[in-house]
Amino acid sequence: MVEVQQVVKCYGPKTVLRDVSLAVKPGTMTSFIGPNGAGKSTLLSIMSRLIPADSGHVLLDGRTLASYDSRELARRISVLRQANHIQLRLTVRELVSFGRFPYSQGRLGPEDWEAVDRALAGMGLLDIQNKYLDELSGGQRQRAFIAMVVAQETDYIFLDEPLNNIDMRHSVQIMKLLRGLVEESGRAVVVVMHDVNLAAHYSDRIVALKEGGVAYDGPARDIMEPETLKDVFDLDVTVGEIQSCRVCVYFR
Repeated sequence: MVEVQQVVKCYGPKTVLRDVSLAVKPGTMTSFIGPNGAGKSTLLSIMSRLIPADSGHVLLDGRTLASYDSRELARRISVLRQANHIQLRLTVRELVSFGRFPYSQGRLGPEDWEAVDRALAGMGLLDIQNKYLDELSGGQRQRAFIAMVVAQETDYIFLDEPLNNIDMRHSVQIMKLLRGLVEESGRAVVVVMHDVNLAAHYSDRIVALKEGGVAYDGPARDIMEPETLKDVFDLDVTVGEIQSCRVCVYFR
């Protein structure tokens, strides 16, 4: 389990996270939602040890993240950043193979390549696996980076806005794949999302952040209430139900 305990993060005089506490259990999918500047990406970065908290702790199975060496942590937690830039000219397959580095140290064996193939197939990239990243559309590149994270096969997968530049068909494909990792492999997936409808449909739980704090935390269905979403986003919304799934309409 990943436990966030009273985490605070400031940038100069601005407090980005205020006394945030929550826990992420294996076998669950959690979505972080909230307006821009609410602290979602900062929280995810602290949970994956990309940046330090100013106070508070993050524990993985009862140990602080700081107590793990980098290789050990990379076998437990994988993360997709919001912005991904690699200067090397790589093919899709080469990029995805980077996900196996914590295990292979660059010398991939048969099991590593099998994991790469599974990730490529899951992201629908097998037909373009030998293309270079600079030959791809933004959506194809994003799927390649997600495949790299999936190929890492960690217990905890943290994704910061993974659906950027992704069309509707591939957005659903990605969310179904992540949901499958939760249900079939017992992994924990945490996703920073702007699409509350996708979050509600595929997540077990939604954590809504506002002004650096946790405003709401509960089952996805319970968060999909007009009053709750209005409080989080300062916007009048209508919530209906289609095929037993709550859907938010926020445009007029």
